Amino acid sequence: MLLIWVFDLPVGTRRERHAAARFRNDLLNDGYYMLQLSIYSRMVKGMSGVEKHIQRLRHLAPPSGSVRVLTVTEHQFSDMFF
Repeated sequence: MLLIWVFDLPVGTRRERHAAARFRNDLLNDGYYMLQLSIYSRMVKGMSGVEKHIQRLRHLAPPSGSVRVLTVTEHQFSDMFF
């Protein structure tokens, strides 16, 4: 399974920029890699891995902005068109 985090976080104030940067760093420290500026993905094993990572990052997401997670199979991801 592949987890894809898509987010749009406010960066108008210093505090918001800090929260957005911290969330991106948390993703990188947890083994995610950047597909685009606000899209990060990571391979996990099965639904138990999906739930574990969603629960862990749900608590790290900033309170404002939009943070969404998408779960796809490796096959679906490999069919992506560039």
